[in-house]
Amino acid sequence: MVTRTRLGRFFRVLGLYCIAAAMIAYFAFHAQHGNYGIEAGKALKEEIANLTVERDQLVIERTALEHRNQLLRSSQIDPDLLEELARRDLSFAMPNDLVMILRR
Repeated sequence: MVTRTRLGRFFRVLGLYCIAAAMIAYFAFHAQHGNYGIEAGKALKEEIANLTVERDQLVIERTALEHRNQLLRSSQIDPDLLEELARRDLSFAMPNDLVMILRR
């Protein structure tokens, strides 16, 4: 009878160790591959880097547009820029310009 008690205790302890190992494996797996795991953190860092580059490009573009807008103010309008806009947007030409119409 003593043998059965020791054997039962052995299997109970073994079962508890197996359950503990399974729980550790579960949490370790999800720490690596879960929604908030290590791989997701790396993906977020990569996305942050890409968005930072895009933001920097947009800041440069915005600065250029602000400078161009500043040149169009009535108090300090740039004549070259005004002529360029009139030619491009309004299809204006100077009287001594030669206009060539190309058919496609």
